[in-house]
Amino acid sequence: MGFSAGVITFPGSNCDRDMAVAIETITGHAPARIWHGDATLPDGLDFIAVPGGFSYGDYLRSGAMAARSPIMRAVADAAGRGVPVLGVCNGFQVLTETGLLPGALMRNAGISFICREVPLIVENGTSLFTARYETGARITIPVAHHDGNYFADDDTLDRIEGDGRVAFRYAENCNGSARDIAGVLNAGGNVLGMMPHPERSVDPVHGGTDGRALFEGVMEGLSVA
Repeated sequence: MGFSAGVITFPGSNCDRDMAVAIETITGHAPARIWHGDATLPDGLDFIAVPGGFSYGDYLRSGAMAARSPIMRAVADAAGRGVPVLGVCNGFQVLTETGLLPGALMRNAGISFICREVPLIVENGTSLFTARYETGARITIPVAHHDGNYFADDDTLDRIEGDGRVAFRYAENCNGSARDIAGVLNAGGNVLGMMPHPERSVDPVHGGTDGRALFEGVMEGLSVA
């Protein structure tokens, strides 16, 4: 059985092709390319990716307008049925704005755009997205963002930490994120938002392949090939 994935594109997305190429490279199956104005998703999707970029020019707040796109209602419904959803960078911002993930992404503490590789710690190696990593492993994934400073109130932070919903932490905090959080899971474990870009770390020519295990783990967890 084939692996059926979909990649959402908004006006201003600029990592949708990167995500699509990474998924096809790893899975052998080209993902459906889905426009933000569509009201429905293709039938039978195993996996949905909300990519990085500057959806709607980051007007109002990063991800705020994209979260109101027709397709995000369908994505939220799919997530509610248990379909895995990955939001990267701007996609993470969109997922928080839709309420699929807690917290918010604010301007980086240094008020500057950050574009470089960063070391991460795998905080939870038991989720669908992280099952091919060891808990506590140190990996390197690129970041490229201006509004990646993760914020939530203390009660929310205590809750997601207590529930094991912090997937990744920055080994060296590059943007001021609360408690060094780089990636967060929803309560069901099938939605992950992260600021680093695993799709840019799947081929040796990228300088590293530490992102491959995330996509491979999803495939294995869904028992599709």
